[in-house]
Amino acid sequence: MTYQPFVPTGGLTGWRFLQRTIESQRAAHADSAQIQRNLEYFRENIGKIETAEQLVGDFRLLSVTLDAFGLSADVGSKFFIRKVLEEGTVEDDALANRLSDKRYRDLSRAFGFGDFDTPSTKLEGFADKIAARYTDRRFEADIGQTSETMRLALNAERDLPALGAEDSSNRTKWFSLMGTAPLRKVMETALGLPKAFGTLPIDRQIETFMERSERILGTSDLSEIAAPENLSRLIDRFTVLDEAGSGSTVTSPALVLLRGF
Repeated sequence: MTYQPFVPTGGLTGWRFLQRTIESQRAAHADSAQIQRNLEYFRENIGKIETAEQLVGDFRLLSVTLDAFGLSADVGSKFFIRKVLEEGTVEDDALANRLSDKRYRDLSRAFGFGDFDTPSTKLEGFADKIAARYTDRRFEADIGQTSETMRLALNAERDLPALGAEDSSNRTKWFSLMGTAPLRKVMETALGLPKAFGTLPIDRQIETFMERSERILGTSDLSEIAAPENLSRLIDRFTVLDEAGSGSTVTSPALVLLRGF
């Protein structure tokens, strides 16, 4: 049986409910039969994988892998993912480093096909690390079936601190955020930026992001925005404005299960 994560309502009220119940909901979701079957197959077979070609050639392994990095939409883009994995991250001109969405860099770096003689698939503990990522992100994806706002809030709660801690300039971090669709959506909404904002020249976009952030959040430094208190305020603001601006609704978890999506 599959457990469907849920919130009874949207906005800040829904976010508070999810914060109170998330541990029990995560545990129930992780125990779902489908999740357990996927993880069992992954743990039993990932150690046999030696090349990127082998990984993308196994649909079940690839599905778990991409889910673990929030890239499930790319499951049909085998040539692209293979290239991302094979080129690695060591060289500046590697594909993963040239893409604005740094989830691809994280994926390539984690598996190490293009960076090391021995890929990470052969290392002890690797399967468990990917399994933990998969469990977390699969929960987020599934709660997104009842509330996309909650999915984005959970993603930001995890990924913004990681971005803020990166050893790069603040401007580089903003460029990374702008290239990562889920984080960009949260920031655009929290800062009250319109949909047409994305059509502006890239330099104008980053200046606007930083100016609005300074005015509304009190800082444009992403490492400061990602600090616990500031991050909490940011996500609260996002959940309120996303519900108000989009008129988003919460889908019944029973209806999600009946529809099969």
